[in-house]
Amino acid sequence: MNAMTHLPPEWFDWIRENLARGCAPQSLIEDMVRNRFDPVFARAAVNGVMTNNGPITAPFEEKPKPATTGYVYEKPRFHAGNLIRTSDRDVRVVTRVNRPLIAVLDGVLSEDECDELMRLSANKMRRSTTVDPISGKHEVIADRSSEGTFFLVNADPFITRIDRRIGEVMNWPVENGEGLQVLHYGVGGEYKPHFDYFPPEDPGSQVQMTIGGQRVSTMVMYLNEVEEGGTTIFPEIGLEVVPKKGSAVYFEYTNSQNQLDKLTLHAGAPVTRGEKWIVTKWMRQRRYGESLPTTEKAATS
Repeated sequence: MNAMTHLPPEWFDWIRENLARGCAPQSLIEDMVRNRFDPVFARAAVNGVMTNNGPITAPFEEKPKPATTGYVYEKPRFHAGNLIRTSDRDVRVVTRVNRPLIAVLDGVLSEDECDELMRLSANKMRRSTTVDPISGKHEVIADRSSEGTFFLVNADPFITRIDRRIGEVMNWPVENGEGLQVLHYGVGGEYKPHFDYFPPEDPGSQVQMTIGGQRVSTMVMYLNEVEEGGTTIFPEIGLEVVPKKGSAVYFEYTNSQNQLDKLTLHAGAPVTRGEKWIVTKWMRQRRYGESLPTTEKAATS
């Protein structure tokens, strides 16, 4: 029997009632999986009820009905045209979603650049971490089963060329970007539903936001062809991006009012055959590494 990828009303009520009783979200996800829900969808469903207090749409529903988040959509940072001319390469927009702002791009990296990034990373890989919501420190968690490495911004002429192009594509200053993160997933490797921004209610987020402010946008670039699985899923809107060597998916989630777009919940689906290599760029509000202004520190304390 196929795993379930839709949430009946009775299951939505069950999640809400058990969260209200103080049940751990992970235990609810495990119960749903035991009841034949797709694991990625189950996690997205619980996160959706937690963050939006409303039903979540199925990842593959033909006419999804995104939850109302109260997020104010402003003029996008991203380019309006179908062709982005950078200093050394033309990049094409092949798919665009307006709410949330998501763009699938072709030709961000050349095949040789993809190969070189994998080659440079192969001997530096370590188990991937994520930011702990309490401490703000980087910790290894079961939800993120990949290995990765970082390259400092403008680390060498090759990385400098890539960083410059990415900044032009994302339409945001290079100096506001975190260093490139290269990730590798083997068979079974996945990253369960999550947000890239730092939730302001988490104490650990305040630690992270002292060095450049909130994240505002992400670009995930695919370095190889994945035989099966490994897609990037946005479960709230029913979008699934298939990896293609040299292509990328871009999304933004923080507006000028510091509101955060919860519709950008996303996941890296398990790799079921082959392997998956990606490189990720996160952009911040200010120069990365720059401390908060005094007035902003007072507002967040």
